[in-house]
Amino acid sequence: MRMTPAEARSRFEGERIARLATAGSDGVPHLVPVTFVVEGDSVAFAIDHKPKSTTALRRLKNIAENPVVSFLADRYDENWAGLWWARADGVARVLTDPDEQALPVRLLREKYPQYEAQPAPHAVVTTLVHSWSGWVSS
Repeated sequence: MRMTPAEARSRFEGERIARLATAGSDGVPHLVPVTFVVEGDSVAFAIDHKPKSTTALRRLKNIAENPVVSFLADRYDENWAGLWWARADGVARVLTDPDEQALPVRLLREKYPQYEAQPAPHAVVTTLVHSWSGWVSS
């Protein structure tokens, strides 16, 4: 059954991880897990301190070339009556102004203790969500 936008947003917001889908100018999809926060009609995430081969990440390159993104949060259960997914579609932008970064970084620190110990040292991205959708099994 389809979720209302409000229910999709609520379920999405309550999750700890989502998958971020981007595509560059070549149209090739790229999917990565992200930690995130929801503030109003925006979803924000940061490029954190976990080891990476580079900070020139494909997701950031893709957003620069094509800012249209999707996030998906979901719940799997062996009892399929408990299945659901919630999606947020929108337009992303990399925040470069420290004043703009302050609220998303504070919210990430409140949601994830790991950010308290080591704040995000790299990019902060916010997405203005234009569509919340979802599906629930029952």
